[in-house]
Amino acid sequence: MSQRTYLDWNATAPLRPQARDAMAAAMAVVGNPSSVHAEGREARRILEEARERLAAAVRAEPRNVIFTSGGSEANALALSRAIEHAGAPCDGAIASGIEHVSVLAGGDFPSVERFGADRDGLASIAGLQERLGVAAAKGLRSPLVALMAANNETGVIQPVREAADLAHAAGGLLHVDAVQALGKMPLDIKQLGADLVAVSAHKIGGPMGVGALILGNDRLHVRASRFGGGQERNRRGGTENLIGIAGFGAAVAEAVRDLDGEARRLAGLRQRLEVGLRAVWPETIIFGENAPRGRVANTLQFAVPGIKAQTALMALDLDGIAVSSGSACSSGTMKFSEVVKAMGYALEIAEGAVRVSTGWATSEAEIDRFLQAWRKLSQPLLKSREIAA
Repeated sequence: MSQRTYLDWNATAPLRPQARDAMAAAMAVVGNPSSVHAEGREARRILEEARERLAAAVRAEPRNVIFTSGGSEANALALSRAIEHAGAPCDGAIASGIEHVSVLAGGDFPSVERFGADRDGLASIAGLQERLGVAAAKGLRSPLVALMAANNETGVIQPVREAADLAHAAGGLLHVDAVQALGKMPLDIKQLGADLVAVSAHKIGGPMGVGALILGNDRLHVRASRFGGGQERNRRGGTENLIGIAGFGAAVAEAVRDLDGEARRLAGLRQRLEVGLRAVWPETIIFGENAPRGRVANTLQFAVPGIKAQTALMALDLDGIAVSSGSACSSGTMKFSEVVKAMGYALEIAEGAVRVSTGWATSEAEIDRFLQAWRKLSQPLLKSREIAA
């Protein structure tokens, strides 16, 4: 196998050259960002420059960016008693059933009430309204609602603003997992109405092990989630991962440089892929293709009835193609897509869900290489169907 084709960018994106250069430069800096001498001030400059770049990407204030070890920690921090609203933590959690596992795990909450999604992968606003009504009847006065900006499997863009309005009317907060949205669509924390936003570096070409929780306003109080020093404005103790954060800052600057142009290019690749998939197998199901708000351009999830994803992924891997069946955080244990199941599809279809995700280095040749491999994989199944018919 002379060449591999990587089409699993939603799991992790290849490191951008700009991020690698920024990390190499940060490695040469001796100082601790908390030190007051010249070396410490240089480290602090690198840290704060990255913070400013990340804040600018979502139109937030730099002082409201809290660096974490990744998107999962940022989600866990959002769903913790460290976040105080109106002088106290939220008293209940409500999330869509298509959230990332780090949100559905619930953080500090003993359980998470879930609302559903429709066949197009769009979270149900009516379902959220119903859940908020139930919460109010139970006496909950400050619920935390979680709704991602774009789904990590289908790419479907979610009704965040509507969810924010409902959460705020109920006296609560809205947390937005924007891990798969950052660098793929415009993000404005105020227009979204988000109180908390989670992001991750390695989904946009930064290093693994770095993320952030971003606050939408100064009214939220964040108590220390990790103790040690007074880093991150006393909200997360421990010396910051300067090298990783430097890479994050460089990656986000590149990721948002030409959002519209890159989205158009990736949408063209996705269209090429969709046409090719249906040419091989006309009954291919493409999840979320009719979603009213659309999908982020780099993501396509599909299934062909009768083909199991685990079998397909192994065959594709042997042929040099890397794709996935869903979230990288759970694909090692999942036998089917929980997201597709939550959308109301039968178990047989959920077991066949394959995700193809692309990025800044993906070419038409790689899409064609995948289609060629998929055609070869499909032929034996097509023949067996013809014989059975």
